[in-house]
Amino acid sequence: MYEIVRQLEEKRAGARGGGGPKRVEAQHGKGKLTARERIEVLLDEGSFEEWDMFVEHRCNDFSMAEQKVPGDGVVTGHGTVNGRTVFVFSQDFTVFGGSLSEPHAEKICKIMDKAMQVGAPVIGLNDSGGARIQEGVASLAGYAEVFQRNVMASGVVPQISLIMGPCAGGAVYSPAMTDYIFMVKDSSYMFVTGPDVVKTVTHETVTQEELGGAVTHTTKSGVADLAFENDVEALVELRRFIDFLPGSNREAPPVRPSEDPAEREEMSLDTLIPSDPTKPYDMRELIEKVVDEGEFFEVQPAYAGNIITGYGRMEGHTVGIVANQPMVLAGCLDIASSIKAARFVRFCDCFNIPIVTFVDVPGFLPGTAQEFGGIIKHGAKLLFAFAEATVPKVTVITRKAYGGAYDVMSSKHIRGDVNYAWPTAEIAVMGPKGAVEIIFRKDIGDAAKIEARTEEYRQTFANPFVAASRGFVDDVIMPHRTRWRICHSLRMLRNKKLENPWKKHDNLPL
Repeated sequence: MYEIVRQLEEKRAGARGGGGPKRVEAQHGKGKLTARERIEVLLDEGSFEEWDMFVEHRCNDFSMAEQKVPGDGVVTGHGTVNGRTVFVFSQDFTVFGGSLSEPHAEKICKIMDKAMQVGAPVIGLNDSGGARIQEGVASLAGYAEVFQRNVMASGVVPQISLIMGPCAGGAVYSPAMTDYIFMVKDSSYMFVTGPDVVKTVTHETVTQEELGGAVTHTTKSGVADLAFENDVEALVELRRFIDFLPGSNREAPPVRPSEDPAEREEMSLDTLIPSDPTKPYDMRELIEKVVDEGEFFEVQPAYAGNIITGYGRMEGHTVGIVANQPMVLAGCLDIASSIKAARFVRFCDCFNIPIVTFVDVPGFLPGTAQEFGGIIKHGAKLLFAFAEATVPKVTVITRKAYGGAYDVMSSKHIRGDVNYAWPTAEIAVMGPKGAVEIIFRKDIGDAAKIEARTEEYRQTFANPFVAASRGFVDDVIMPHRTRWRICHSLRMLRNKKLENPWKKHDNLPL
């Protein structure tokens, strides 16, 4: 018995030691935490239950039989974040560079399978050099097994990837299929082919950071959702983020007690919209003044800034918020913003999160770049996402809602449950000036006539009452009562039941 206990403690010590003191020191020297330190920051103290600590690789080629470390480069198990169960894997760069072997993949697959069975989020802390070359095709098979789990878990449990080191080649596809990707500045990167291959094939000279760093993926490609300064900040913010999400598609989102009254009025909103219809304002101000305690967790804030997506709470209940941002491209919808918002809406619908939409959209962005880039299909993604969603949907039109973009932004016609408009709302096919120049084309040379016609059109259509008279808007509300009306609508919709026709799956316009 004593001998077995001694061996047990030796193996535990070996696993906890990772790749040894020198490699741990090198990891710290790069400003990075080790795999186990990351788990300690992420999870509630003392809650982590580790699985498969003693798993070792089975490779005997290239002298690998003499190089075995318990755990084989990944720490897996489950614990709690603010009392709620999560499953986690944390790749250990100090052991074979965190490279993925067949047993390494099996460990990850085991926790993903169990997460789906019990209904809990999966969090991956990625820090890996990729497939373990010594294992050849066995490591590639391991990746494919993980990919298959990502697909099966999609829409069943939230999957979040935190990229905390290298992530290259086939390794990027697992994070790409998860719901959210967070990165750490200056220490994490993602790309399919590295700078050396790029230089050989395309003759472009580019650094790892420029090619696939956190700033690149949160501002240019849109691959990642948020970039943080260091490991600790990333893990602490991930703890905050998890609080907004349910454990699975079988649960309602979590509820946090709030002392912010639903009936709170915000008088400053009455003057938020400028009198000049061409003048922008910050839609974030509206969002932060409407949600509980002003807490808004924005996702992809640095990408496609003409639309805002993120999470807040209303009466303690999580809501997903989609809003046009007049400060960027006048709030027009374009390719990037349509894709960004469509993916967000679909995530909310998967996980029973009500959607609140704030609309100030003059239309789709014109131009050859947009048309050649496929704005028709990409814009249709957002339309498809809103139309398909069966969760409660509350929409507030603050100013412009023109043309097809009015339809797309969770209008009554695509099953918006409650649609409000502010008195400043303008709901029409297009803006007054453009409309008049088409309708009264023959009068274009007469400036006075055109001005008169424009004013006539503005009086007739540039208001919420035509839409309200047809029931397309449920009520015209005062801005200062926006929170009160949204809270009451969401309360009424809490037990909403709506099912789409049976289908194997839809055919989203990809």
